[in-house]
Amino acid sequence: MKAEHSPFTFSGGIHPSYCKELSAGAAIRKIAIPQYLVVPLSQHLGAPAKPIVKPGDIVKRNQLIGETTGFISAPVHAPVGGKVTALTEITTATGKIAPAIIIEPNEQEEAEFLPRLDNWHEIAPAALIARIGEAGVVGMGGAGFPTRVKLSPPPQKHIDTVIINGAECEPYLTADHRMMLEHAKEIRIGAEIIRHVLGAKTLRIAIEDNKPDAIEAMKQALLGIEGDVEVAILHTSYPQGAEKQQIYSVTGRQVPRGGLPMDVGCVVENVSTAFAIYDAVVNGQPLTHRVISVSGDAITMPSNLWVPSGISYHALVKECGGLKVPVAKVISGGPMMGFAVTTLEIPTTKTSSGLLLLSAASVTAYTSQACISCGRCVDSCPMRLSPCEISQCIEANDIDGAASISLMDCIECGSCAYVCPAHRPLVHHFRRGKGVVAARRAATTGKK
Repeated sequence: MKAEHSPFTFSGGIHPSYCKELSAGAAIRKIAIPQYLVVPLSQHLGAPAKPIVKPGDIVKRNQLIGETTGFISAPVHAPVGGKVTALTEITTATGKIAPAIIIEPNEQEEAEFLPRLDNWHEIAPAALIARIGEAGVVGMGGAGFPTRVKLSPPPQKHIDTVIINGAECEPYLTADHRMMLEHAKEIRIGAEIIRHVLGAKTLRIAIEDNKPDAIEAMKQALLGIEGDVEVAILHTSYPQGAEKQQIYSVTGRQVPRGGLPMDVGCVVENVSTAFAIYDAVVNGQPLTHRVISVSGDAITMPSNLWVPSGISYHALVKECGGLKVPVAKVISGGPMMGFAVTTLEIPTTKTSSGLLLLSAASVTAYTSQACISCGRCVDSCPMRLSPCEISQCIEANDIDGAASISLMDCIECGSCAYVCPAHRPLVHHFRRGKGVVAARRAATTGKK
């Protein structure tokens, strides 16, 4: 095993103020359980889970409470033991309406676990994939794609390289950083399970060079591992954590436009996902908790919290000592790809990576102006698109024109909007355009 600086770096990208020093030194700590949890049944990409409990039921911690409803779906388990008080609907951080289950915790909760698979080296990949699916593991880097699906590529797609994504390129967020510092050995085992499932010879742990302590922690954890294994030290540049950009930075392979990582023999999994895979396989623990960074200049005590799904943002703020100055903007996630929210009564999910509370000093008000054709958005786009042209097509309601110049390849990283001197809401345009394209496809195929 070795650690090497990668000779590759993707085109475009930006260098925002990272502000990670606010919470990078804060060790992960558990949060007190509130009087109730609102557990969303849509904590993943795809169809929401179907509730299999009803009001009045007593559930154990880790008990299955929502079952899958399609191929692209994931089960949901009770993060605490207690009484189901209601089935309801909530507004998510993205503004969508989703079903949820309200649980009132017991003081002395019981727990149930899946059977431990300590001998995972000897278990067939299909059985391990089934376990990962049964545990409700999803991608924890943001998208929430069901991991059992991602680890089941078509037979003709041979995977030779597994990349464990520890870049965490979003400003402020330090949850993955802390996971690598505090749970490096578990991440290693999770990575080995992934490599075993896919039959891949090559394993790379990708970390930006602004996290030297995480690089050292993973180097130590990987000592003695067999095969082609390396900590790939990447140049710090946003969005270094995006799949296609990271694949190029680590391997030099270019994922074709419209293609997937499997098309170039790669699978990328987040470090927290690797930990969740370890926990599901070795400990029989379904995915019900995760680390969330609570940061920003308005919060009293920036922290990295180990929290159950379904706890409110309000409870996180309270756990971190409340606000030290008035908050001007609240963001669910990171400042580049997260969503501004208007309430703290939003529950966390498996994909909740951060909560930012920013003061007026950290927020700039602006008025959007017409494009001046400066080309800065083109230079910064990591997908080599022409954001200004796509945006203007969408403004003119020429969605077909936007689609023809690769609207659907946009990864919504926000690099273009960050550098735009006219302060154009480019990502908002792209999301609207992609929504129209998706609705048209659904109307044509009959699928949502």
